[in-house]
Amino acid sequence: MNILVLSDSHSAMSFMRRCVRAVKPDAVVHLGDYFDDGRALAEENGHILFYQVSGNCDRYRCAGWEPEILIQPIFGVNFYMTHGHRHHVKSYLKELLRDARASKADMVLYGHTHQADCHREEDGLWVMNPGSCGYYGGSAGLIRIQDQAIQDCRILREQDFPL
Repeated sequence: MNILVLSDSHSAMSFMRRCVRAVKPDAVVHLGDYFDDGRALAEENGHILFYQVSGNCDRYRCAGWEPEILIQPIFGVNFYMTHGHRHHVKSYLKELLRDARASKADMVLYGHTHQADCHREEDGLWVMNPGSCGYYGGSAGLIRIQDQAIQDCRILREQDFPL
């Protein structure tokens, strides 16, 4: 199963749409900053499972009850999903990793910094920031799950999806 992870679209939909067409994911996660972009993508692809959290730029873009943090199993893997602004991820990951571990997450997904990263901590916790699908040429994350376990994750760049 493939999960496409997107963040910080900021009204730039073309790269997100190209990723969905190319990857044909089983699920999509949108980590905020422009919540309505994620909602539009979900409506365009109703056959794909969709998960979404709001970001710091979404205060007036979605209902106040939309989650900023979502703790959810997807294909048997426990995810901790957040935009990251409440965890101060532009300065450090300490709070984010603490909360993800406390929730028994297998993988934590966050955005906000526009800096793509995918790695595994020493204790086995997977960490992914897909970067920004709306700025800097575009980036996204791809997670491959098999037998209810993360097999690998990687960052996709705009050059991976030629026009």
